[in-house]
Amino acid sequence: MKLPIIRQLVQNQSRENLEATLEVLESFTNFRGVKDEEMNVIGEFITNICGALEVENNIKNGVSEKDALNSFSQKVMGCIDR
Repeated sequence: MKLPIIRQLVQNQSRENLEATLEVLESFTNFRGVKDEEMNVIGEFITNICGALEVENNIKNGVSEKDALNSFSQKVMGCIDR
C-alpha cells in the first residue's frame, strides 16, 4: 500500500476505470504461468486500487481526502498489527 499512489488514483482515475483495471488484474492472477514475483507486483496494484476505491467512496460520502487517506492507512496498519 502506497498512499501517494492511492491519492493519484483517486484524483486522476474514474471509479469505472479502477474497477475495470481491478477486474483485469484479478483475472490475470488466475493464469497458471504467473510467477511469484509477478503475483507480488499484481497484489500491490490490487491493494492500491482497492484502497483508492475505498478512499474515493469515503470522499463521496463527505470525508475530506486527507481524512479518508488517513483512515484507510490506519485501517491497514491495524490489520497488520494483529
